[in-house]
Amino acid sequence: MIVRVLSAEMLKIRKKMIWFLTVLGPLGVVGLQAVNFGLRYDYLTKQYAADLWGGLLWNVGMLMVPTLFIGLAIIASMTAGIEHQTNSWKQILALPVKKSQVFIGKFLLSALLLFCSSTLLAAGTVALGFALRFPAADIPYRELLEMAYYPYLAIVPFIALQVWLSVTMHNQAIALTIGIAGTVFSLFSTRFDDWMPYKWPYLQNAADNPLYSAALGIVFGVVVLYAGVIEFVRKDVK
Repeated sequence: MIVRVLSAEMLKIRKKMIWFLTVLGPLGVVGLQAVNFGLRYDYLTKQYAADLWGGLLWNVGMLMVPTLFIGLAIIASMTAGIEHQTNSWKQILALPVKKSQVFIGKFLLSALLLFCSSTLLAAGTVALGFALRFPAADIPYRELLEMAYYPYLAIVPFIALQVWLSVTMHNQAIALTIGIAGTVFSLFSTRFDDWMPYKWPYLQNAADNPLYSAALGIVFGVVVLYAGVIEFVRKDVK
């Protein structure tokens, strides 16, 4: 049933700007780093001479996290906004589908779109490295995959939270404002201790193991998703 609900959600976003935004995020990050390396090519290649690909991945990764935060807020708001704008929540919930499945379908749709963005970012980073004439034989595939998918996994609690806010709030300006405020706050989160969830997508922790941050994101994400489902199921929909 979840697959059918997700398929229905995919049909709703056809011909919407949501797919364009899914591509625009990674394209913007790679484009900004293309400008950065293009303008300071000699300086940056000297600075990262011992590990050119590592320097490129670090620069891309630092832009990726705030882009993920703002991207998930916009995507969650736009996918939930379809029902809010058409006042169709009652009609959808009158269908033979559980309220929990409707909520999980919204979460999976946002998570899938952000997964596509992370994948495009990995491909775009490799393409940028080739354009900068970095040696193809030195591509650090493991680090590339970690850069693309570990922040995505660490940010799962915020995907669940933003979907929760966007689905339950008719006024999407409030949900978007909370998402934007979270994006700004995340820029300073590396100064906090490891328990701070906003720090996890930056993959910085006392153990110096990015896998820990990704694992914390998955576990806490399940908790937030469960809380959101419970609240949505109990909520009266108008």
